[in-house]
Amino acid sequence: MENNQQYREQVRAAVEKLHDCRAHYLRTEPIKEVFQGKKVWEGDVEVFSLARHPKAKHAFAWMHLDGPADSLDRFVAVLEVPPIDSAQKAVQAAIVAELRRNRGN
Repeated sequence: MENNQQYREQVRAAVEKLHDCRAHYLRTEPIKEVFQGKKVWEGDVEVFSLARHPKAKHAFAWMHLDGPADSLDRFVAVLEVPPIDSAQKAVQAAIVAELRRNRGN
């Protein structure tokens, strides 16, 4: 349990830093994203309520390994702004953004 709490605290701090607002942990949602019958992402998304953010009341966030030999922690925090209205859609948007980033678009 302690590791989960530490992880959520790290993710919460990243949300606050990335979006310049206060975040409060609400829940964890397990998400599995499948495309053309193949799993492309699976993991837990932390859901936070946001205080004093000008556009969003919630954020969906997680951490994954990145960089050379997966040696870096990378935090992803997607705001709940249309059309993002769920953890599932946040994951989908992050996958598309990552594909664009890797293609240089």
